[in-house]
Amino acid sequence: MAKPIVAVVGRPNVGKSTFFNYLVGKRVAIIEDTPGVTRDRIYAEAEWRGRSFMMIDTGGIEPHSDDYIKTQMVRQAQIAIDTADVIIFMVDVRTGLTAADEEVSVMLRRSVKPVILAVNKADSIGAMPAEAYEFYNLGMGEVYPVSSIHGLGTGDLLDAVYDHFPKTEDTTEEEDCIKVAIIGKPNAGKSSLTNRLLGEERVIVSEIPGTTRDAIDTFLTHNDKKYMFIDTAGIRRKSKIDEGIEHYSTIRSWAAVERADVCIIMIDAKDGVTEQDTKIAGYAHEQGKASIIVVNKWDIMEKSTGTLEKYRKDVVEKLEFMSYAPVLFISAKTGQRIERLYELIDYVNEQASFRIQTGVLNDVLNEAVAMVQPPSDKGKRLRVYYMTQTGVRPPSFVLFVNSSELMHYSYERYIKNALRKNFGFEGTPIRFTIREKGED
Repeated sequence: MAKPIVAVVGRPNVGKSTFFNYLVGKRVAIIEDTPGVTRDRIYAEAEWRGRSFMMIDTGGIEPHSDDYIKTQMVRQAQIAIDTADVIIFMVDVRTGLTAADEEVSVMLRRSVKPVILAVNKADSIGAMPAEAYEFYNLGMGEVYPVSSIHGLGTGDLLDAVYDHFPKTEDTTEEEDCIKVAIIGKPNAGKSSLTNRLLGEERVIVSEIPGTTRDAIDTFLTHNDKKYMFIDTAGIRRKSKIDEGIEHYSTIRSWAAVERADVCIIMIDAKDGVTEQDTKIAGYAHEQGKASIIVVNKWDIMEKSTGTLEKYRKDVVEKLEFMSYAPVLFISAKTGQRIERLYELIDYVNEQASFRIQTGVLNDVLNEAVAMVQPPSDKGKRLRVYYMTQTGVRPPSFVLFVNSSELMHYSYERYIKNALRKNFGFEGTPIRFTIREKGED
């Protein structure tokens, strides 16, 4: 099941970013930051009471005029409404209730999403500040005084958030099929591909980026095999798209990746591999998902001798960390190579689930070590004793050595390549854990 998404919203300068940084950096155990984010950290994966969730900071707004303030405030609040499972609505106890707070609250009350009202900058220990009581006038239910700087009240607030997390659902139907997430930046053709796979117009398709606002699960049977396709076109709005909204368009894709067995990473042939594509593909890779890189709209590309192979090489170079993933050129509009896509889904799913007997695995390991001597440092040489497979999806192995410090990443990559050469593992990452002999 996908991790719940919690968004922090409110007008400028109420302390949203400070609150976010405190939660994900101190009070809440960070699992890992989202791969590929090199600028503003507006989201992080976190945990509370044993439940993982995605935390989103809607960020500060730099207004230039009164009209700009209103436009940006409405847009940010709407993004949070569309994206989140639970919304933390933050206000400032020092400035008191403002017209901007009331405008945001009107939008939130219209939504069906649970909203937790956090009254920030209540920095004194003890009873709730008298100034906080006026926020009951917003009609948002219980008021939770907190201090972003000191962390006061955050436990009670997170308990309230936790109570609104979606309950675990029955996944019996999902377990009987291959779950396929179709991910990529908006307008790459994900909904068109879903419709082509289904053979009908089950998902609204539009030339306007971001028509689909949430993950859509669709079950189907093809050649007696069951599939569940998750279409994740993001939440970009019809208004002008900027970098901030571009970040939000990946959130639901990440949730879909976590649920999936196989990820179809959609690339727009006209645009090539963009930075956004790299971020989304990077998350699928980090989560250990079997993946297929699908270049869509190939029917409209001008071609000459060698065009396809040149394009394929460029894709592999830009997504170097996913060199194991097959690349398929399709047209969701005409149906070109769609049948081949089904074959690849089945294939990479099998590869990700492949187990190797320990004896056979170590025969390959011993041969690889004999071919290329392990590295040494200061007269001490790495000794590789044996290997065992510990899991699938992705294939995971424990490698026992005399010293984990001597295992250079290049030699680890060499052993992984030896496994791929002998057993395939096409379309799936491989995970290694290095342990010293005798270590639990």
